[in-house]
Amino acid sequence: MSAVRVDDEGVRARSDDEVVLDVLFDDRRIWSFWLHRDGEPRGGGYLVRWPPALRRFLDGTTRLRLVEHVSGATAFDEEVRLGSGTDRIAVVNERGLPLGIDKSLRLAQTFDTRSAEHVAPLLDSIEEVLGALRTAGVEAFPAYGTLLGAVRGGRLIGHDSDADLGYVSEHTYPVDVVRESFRLQRALADMGYHITRYSGAAFKVDVVEADGSVRGLDVFGGFLSGGYLYLMGEIRTPFRRDQIFPLGRTTLEGRELPAPADTDALLTATYGPSWRVPDPAYQFQTPVSTHRRLNGWFRGTRVRRESWDRTYSRLPRTAPPIVPSPFVRWVRRQERGRATTVVDIGCGQGVDDLWLARRGISVVGLDYALRGSEAVAALAAQEQVDLELRHLNLCELRSTLTEGARLARLPGRTVVTVRHVAEATDRVGRRNLWRACEMILRGGGRLYLEVLVGRGDDGFAAEHHLRPLSLRAVVAELEAGGASVVSRRQRRVSSPGSTAGHRIGRLVVEWQR
Repeated sequence: MSAVRVDDEGVRARSDDEVVLDVLFDDRRIWSFWLHRDGEPRGGGYLVRWPPALRRFLDGTTRLRLVEHVSGATAFDEEVRLGSGTDRIAVVNERGLPLGIDKSLRLAQTFDTRSAEHVAPLLDSIEEVLGALRTAGVEAFPAYGTLLGAVRGGRLIGHDSDADLGYVSEHTYPVDVVRESFRLQRALADMGYHITRYSGAAFKVDVVEADGSVRGLDVFGGFLSGGYLYLMGEIRTPFRRDQIFPLGRTTLEGRELPAPADTDALLTATYGPSWRVPDPAYQFQTPVSTHRRLNGWFRGTRVRRESWDRTYSRLPRTAPPIVPSPFVRWVRRQERGRATTVVDIGCGQGVDDLWLARRGISVVGLDYALRGSEAVAALAAQEQVDLELRHLNLCELRSTLTEGARLARLPGRTVVTVRHVAEATDRVGRRNLWRACEMILRGGGRLYLEVLVGRGDDGFAAEHHLRPLSLRAVVAELEAGGASVVSRRQRRVSSPGSTAGHRIGRLVVEWQR
């Protein structure tokens, strides 16, 4: 490798052969990458740009080393300055704890930054959830990187940041695997665990550790059918039952845990035949055929969830300024104090909801990604206003019907507000959205809807993950479901610095009793 240079854009180098490099700041690994795969050709070599999640830290000085991961050879070792700062670069969280870039290019507390004392609660959680799943009726085991670390070296992988568990169902049809997965969720919920569902066959179990921190363990369901093993979320491979059962044992950080009978076969299916060679920049290359099968059987309930989680993860943890949107001011003028309860579908950060609740209105905020409203929820609890924030997944009929039935029983006049949700989901999501609105409003009340109908030059659509819809098409969908459109309007919204702002449409909708 030659012509190595580091600047504000990223890392530049030349190499005839592919090479995996670790980036160290002041002797601590921060990030790893493949030069050819992750770089772009530039001046006879490659430029690997800094990950977006890391950029906000790159303002100061550090001793930067590039080390070839497999050989350990040092390719670059210099004191560098990035940005205009003069202080030492510190990649840490708000509590001062060290962070690194994980396999998903997100900042996390990777295991190579944590002591044995710090990872002990995680190991306790793994054993605890494995036991809970056994009680619930399945024989689970460490999976993916957790299994890889145990088998390859008996340790958690340094560049990893989470723990994965898996199980192989006794069922052979996807619908039965889904039913079992929800049964497991209910059983664990009855034991007191908080569950977040990823798909029809995968969920996360939150475990509260001794220091009060919450640890999420991913549980991936799988099954055998037609001579193949399917395991959420990456695997379809020829497999036999005796390669899984009876479970064997493996050791992780000194603790004996269950493992598939043939760990070599499962790890080869997961990471390829070179799984024994460490690769901190490994990326799954799931075949399209596998992805389509798993999507068709189990997914569809997380449309754009990752985009929203990434958006909200970048926000400050403090509550934003409670400045109401023009939309909610319009709704309040239309209602003229008649509404007893407002149900806000797609509440986002919850700013409009808290503004209404402070004015004596009972508010229920529903959203797909509640991470965005956590700060407002804490503020509402402190102020003791009548604001409830709940999860709603429009891509999951179970969630839609449950919340719709619950909210249909609310007393008094109920108003439903929906702002930039119809164009943020897909056709299935919109169908469930209209169904939820109908359930809530059949007893009276109104739906106030705002939708993006035309892009501008202000980037509003991209920033909010929206695809414009025809207002005529939205009206047709609503009327097909028995709704009556009371009023409709369109207008252009000018954003600062734009010459042609985006266009929005607003509808007022009722359902006959």
